[in-house]
Amino acid sequence: MSGRQGGKAKPLKAPKKKQEEFDEEDLAFKAKQKADAQAKKDMAQKAKKGGPLVGGGIKKSGKK
Repeated sequence: MSGRQGGKAKPLKAPKKKQEEFDEEDLAFKAKQKADAQAKKDMAQKAKKGGPLVGGGIKKSGKK
């Protein structure tokens, strides 16, 4: 029998992640995603409170 058979084995080290390079288009897309997520989070908090989502008032019809 080998000397290190029983017990918990050491986990293998994961390779280091390489630094990714982003161009302007990628950065703009990530910023847009972040802004959309923040807006969605704000709307969810507003909906939790039970108040009106939009303060538009009474919607008028096209008839005069």
